[in-house]
Order: sequence, then structure tokens, then C-alpha cells
Amino acid sequence: MWVAGIDGCPAGWIAVLMDLGGSHPPIMRIERHMAAIVDAPEAPQVIAVDMPIGLPERTQGSGRRPEQLIRPLLGARQSSVFAIPARRAVEAEDYGTACAEALRTSDPPRKVSRQGFHLFPKIREIDSLLRSRPELVARVVEVHPELAFWSMNGERPLPEPKKVKSRPYPPGLALRRALLVRAGLPRDMVEARPPRGAAEDDLLDALVGLAVVIDIARGKGRSFPDPPDRDAHGLPVAIWTLSRPAPASEVAPMSASVSASDTLPVSRRDIAEAHGRIASHIRRTPVWTLPGAFGHDGPVSLKLEFLQHAGSFKSRGAFNTLLSRPVPEAGVAAASGGNHGAAVAYAAKQLGLKARIFVPEISSPAKVAVIRSHGAEVVIGGARYADAQAACDAYVAQSGALRVHPFDADTTIAGQGTVGLEWEEDGAPLDTILVAVGGGGLISGVAAWWAGRVKVVGVEPEGSRALHAALQAGGPVDVDVDSVAADSLGARNTGALVHGICSRAVDHVALVTDAAIREAQGTLWRDWRIATEPGGAAALAALTSGAYRPQAGERVGVLLCGANVELSRLDETVRSLA
Repeated sequence: MWVAGIDGCPAGWIAVLMDLGGSHPPIMRIERHMAAIVDAPEAPQVIAVDMPIGLPERTQGSGRRPEQLIRPLLGARQSSVFAIPARRAVEAEDYGTACAEALRTSDPPRKVSRQGFHLFPKIREIDSLLRSRPELVARVVEVHPELAFWSMNGERPLPEPKKVKSRPYPPGLALRRALLVRAGLPRDMVEARPPRGAAEDDLLDALVGLAVVIDIARGKGRSFPDPPDRDAHGLPVAIWTLSRPAPASEVAPMSASVSASDTLPVSRRDIAEAHGRIASHIRRTPVWTLPGAFGHDGPVSLKLEFLQHAGSFKSRGAFNTLLSRPVPEAGVAAASGGNHGAAVAYAAKQLGLKARIFVPEISSPAKVAVIRSHGAEVVIGGARYADAQAACDAYVAQSGALRVHPFDADTTIAGQGTVGLEWEEDGAPLDTILVAVGGGGLISGVAAWWAGRVKVVGVEPEGSRALHAALQAGGPVDVDVDSVAADSLGARNTGALVHGICSRAVDHVALVTDAAIREAQGTLWRDWRIATEPGGAAALAALTSGAYRPQAGERVGVLLCGANVELSRLDETVRSLA
């Protein structure tokens, strides 16, 4: 049985068809006329269209009863619900006549908007098709995308629009795609580029219509009103959406308070734009959800970011910076304990740029080898990260190279925040996320993405607590660094931008011992054959050691962030725990 979701588009109609039996792959096509979709070889049995069906002879108040019923549900999105005028206005061929007829047939008198008038040809096309072919009436239903997304989101209106000033709004599009994937639509279809003649939002509206008709075809769905009204020609007058969701306590809303993110120095929009910029250059690392693991009775969701290019999440921020900043002839420069340097070296190589990386003497030989393998010049000097940073700053001042900061820069943070965007789209709902902290770029990006929606907890070694100290002091302060994870979590100071985000969007910082980090690192290898560096296992250490104690059933996410480990040292760690 085939079903279809349809929306109008500049080229005519965009349709997404799916075989519920699974024998054929989904189909996306554009047709000039809706009849071509109805009569397609697939013969879809249930069709949802984002266009009014059933027209009134006169209107009372703000449109038909369906619009009056759904508008109060949609909060800030209710402006997307047009007041459908009377049939005589829709049938008018010019704007002046349409306004005159609308004024004559509405109470109180109301003109037609220009935007609404441009939809009239498609409304007339559907109306004519259904009136001339009554057998289609039972197959075609009207939907409204924002009502369907309201249903998918636990009967909560989405706070973010699809467009701002008539231009696509990336956070709003990303949120809707995430809801479609969570509703069960194939990711490759949801993330596909629209065919020529249709826009991104046209495809999204067709996809959400598809989600509704899948629900209807399975004997579910609901209409506003229920039962539908009928117009003078017997056509149904109702807007359909998905069946009622689980109770609110069981649904994790994917919407967020706009103010929670948009007032931060790096916003969800910045992160969504960064993802669009870097998606073709990075790996979309998997999410692995384990029921009742690591001593916790609830689900634990692992984001396997150690599988990222160059061995850590750092490639995200590196690519975002290099792709959004002009790069001078001198190339790029970075100071790093290893992972950031490897990421900048990798990104520079992929983009054909020169790179010079400054690393402290404590850097892991494995990480230095990775940096060199990507063709970067490596300068080793100084006992700690701050010494390498000072040398890097001097080189940038002398050469004019572009400095790529490892954590305290908006492009770096936005790039790292794409971890959160993908996690939300790919994983199960979360209550809490544990994130290891060095300088704080990763947790700043993750917290900026999830702000106000999911509790974000930082995890630092007891001997390297830059963010913990900054939050206690009310601003960045220098700290001493002495930890088994110092080569990746060894920043002496978080920086002002990181503090500005984390002080508002991070719940707290849990401190873990080096012994707990080694234990978590060993557990990952012994029980799951996951090889991480100490810093990559630090977030898990908070869970396994009890530094963070979740509530019963709490849905916990753990970010495993780095894999640049010397195997001999990993072997020593595992043997010491035997």
C-alpha cells in the first residue's frame, strides 16, 4: 500500500511517496498537476496535502472551524494558519475581485492577504479535482505542517520558525528534521536535498504530510474537528494530524525556549549553520544506547565521537573556523596538547592549507605523531599548554597566520556544538549529558545547543579543574594542572567566552579522580573493546565512580570524545585493573 505527502511548490507539486509494505524504496517527485500524483502508477491510497480542502460559502470570525480550533494550539506558530475566505473569493481571478468578494462574504469583513491570494490557484485545482472525481474524497486529506509538528513534539508548539524574513532558518529546519526522524521517517529521505523546483520547506511540509498519512493508514490519526465538517459540495472540512502522543511525562520535547539559546554568545542558529558548513567534511559519529549499563538502571546513550576524523571532536571546530574565516598566505597556526593540533592539521591538509602546530612537552607522542602524519609543522616547547599558546601567539603576530583557538572562540564552539545537534537528531531523548572539560569549547557548544532543555554536566579531573574554578570564582582564573588526562584536559584557564556560556547553560561540574578515569578507560576496553584516551573516558568516569549520581530511570548521555591513546599505556591501564 502506497501513501503520499504533498505540498505546493514553485514547479507545481512536490510529493513524497512510501510503500508501507517495504517492497519499494520511497519516491520523491515533482509534478505540474496534482492529478498526476493521484493517478501515478503507485496509486497512493492515502494522500495528505498541505492545502485547504472544503471551502465555506461565508466565513464567520477568523476562518473555517479547523483554523479556529488549531490556531490556539500553536503558540508563536499560529500566524502560519491562514484564514481561508469564502469560495467566491477563492474563485476570483484577480486580487481586487478576490478582496471584494472576501469583504462581501465575511463577518466581520476581511480582505484577502497577498500571500493567501497566491495560493488560490492551487486551492482551486484541488477543489476542482475532488468535486469532479468524488471517489478521491476518501483518499485525500488536508494537513497543516505546524499542527503535525505540534503532535510530534508532545502537543507542544515549536518555538522556532522555518523561516525568518522569508529566508530559511537553520535551527527551525533542523528541529523539524529531528522530529521527522524521531517519528520514523528514513533519515536519508529527511535530509535529502529537494529536487529542482522545490524549496527546503516545501519538502519538509510534504514529509510531515507523509508522516500523518502513515499514521492514518495504520488506523490512527485524528482530525480537527472530529468528525469533519462538510462544505456545500460535500467535501470534508478538517485538518488531520497524528494520533495522540504518549503522556507528557513520557515525551522529551525537542523544542527549546528560544531565549535560552538565542541570548547566549553562541546560539542554536550558529551551530546549525556550522553543521551545514562542515557536514561534508566530518563524520557523523554514531550514538549507542545501552539499557542498564555502567551500574545505572536507566538507559545510557554514548556519543562515539572518538571515531571522528583525527581521533576527536576537535575536527568539527577546526573545519568550522577554517571554512568561515579568510586564511592568509601564511596558513594557520594552533597551540594544542595534541587533539586540537591533530584536528587543525587534518582540516588544513584536507583544505590545502599550511599549518604550524605548537605543542607542550607533556604532549603524548601518539598525538604528536598524528599531527605530523597530516603534514603540519610541529613545534614542541614549554612545560604546559599555556607555554605553547604563548609561542603560537608570537608566531601569529610575526607571520600573520590565522590562529585557530582550541576552545575560546565562537567558530570553535559552534563547530563543537554540532555534536549536540547530531545527538538530538540521532539518539533517544535525554535528561542529562556528561561532557569532559579541558578548555571548555566542547561543553560550551553542547550546552549552547541543549540550553534550557537538557541538563548539561561538566566533568573535570580533580587535578585539572579550570571550569570548576571559573564557575566558583565568577570568571576565568588560572589553575594548576596535574592529571593523567592533562594532555587533553589540561587547560589552565577557560577563557571569557567559555565562561559566559557555561555559567548560564551548564548545571554544574563534577570532579573525578585520576583513578576513576583510568577505571573508566579500562572498563571501556575490557567490556566494550572501546579504546579511548584518558580524557575521552573522563565523562564516563563521573557515572562509574559516582561523582555524578543519576536518578532512577534517568536518561543519561555520555560523550566519549577522544581516541588518541598510546596502546602501550592503555595496556598498562587495563593490566593494572585486572
